[in-house]
Amino acid sequence: MSVVVEDVVVIGSDRPLRSIDRDEQLLLAPPYPSKMPIKLWRDRDPLTVVHYPQEYRAQPFAPPRGVYENAQVRVEWQTMDNRQPFYHRNCDVDEISYQIDGERTLMTELGIIEHRPGEFSRIPRGVAHDNYGRTESHLLFYIPAPVDELASPVRTSQPVSPPFEGWRPGEVNEAVTQCMGTPGHDIAVFPADETLLLGRVHSESARMNVLPIGAGVGYSWLYAAATVRLGTVTLTRGDGIRRYRRTLDVDEIQYQIRGTRTLLTQRGIVELWPGDFVRIPLGVAHASICAEPSTHISLQSHLELPQIGETARAADPFSAERLAAAIERNQG
Repeated sequence: MSVVVEDVVVIGSDRPLRSIDRDEQLLLAPPYPSKMPIKLWRDRDPLTVVHYPQEYRAQPFAPPRGVYENAQVRVEWQTMDNRQPFYHRNCDVDEISYQIDGERTLMTELGIIEHRPGEFSRIPRGVAHDNYGRTESHLLFYIPAPVDELASPVRTSQPVSPPFEGWRPGEVNEAVTQCMGTPGHDIAVFPADETLLLGRVHSESARMNVLPIGAGVGYSWLYAAATVRLGTVTLTRGDGIRRYRRTLDVDEIQYQIRGTRTLLTQRGIVELWPGDFVRIPLGVAHASICAEPSTHISLQSHLELPQIGETARAADPFSAERLAAAIERNQG
């Protein structure tokens, strides 16, 4: 018998409600056969993984790809080697981005940010913005405003003119949207003077912050709203008793930034590589093991956050042999 610890947690608390000793194989195994003449438990599908390559691959410009979405939160993946064809202004959400690969110029009324891989920024609700990407990819998190920043910035947006080499003011539209900016939810689209938009920075005292991946081991929360948390998680090769986590009040979306790890859950066991997304439903116990340092993004939402992206693969159902192989591989 392998004894592990399960921490029962809720969003926004650094301390577990309680910790429980568990037999790991029983924790991950399906229930014993029912002795009742009626079906008591629902059948559950294994976790599914969505994957987009982190490295840029040439393709025509297209809207961001939705990965997970509910009535309040949306997660998107985007790749660009061109200029976004309009300025965008959100009515209902703050728009947080994470730069995966390549370079991207973020142009706003609050200044310019030259994004590098491993950086986050937050565009407050109501701020117009445009992007110029060069062989790049990034994530977008639309979260109900207002969103608080929980970490210190490494730099801020700045007045820059021109915003990038070769820029010339041209005929551009501005789109004002609701419903997290999803296609078809525009409220007004109209021609805008780009020079006036970007020149507004000189009359604004507010700036946008650039936040790095959290330092240290474990969870590092970067952003918080009333029902959402967003941050990064860094793991190292584990020693001692393995700890599982069961969050009672949120779905958790994880995105693998770097390193590989094995995710052990009550909905199956799956290997995760850079570029993988996975959703862990509310109340499902899970733990990660890795043979090398691993970093992933964690997005926690009070409301169920269903997958809308295409499934790349599914977790393997639990078996004692599958668990033993995962542990051996990550201890080698």
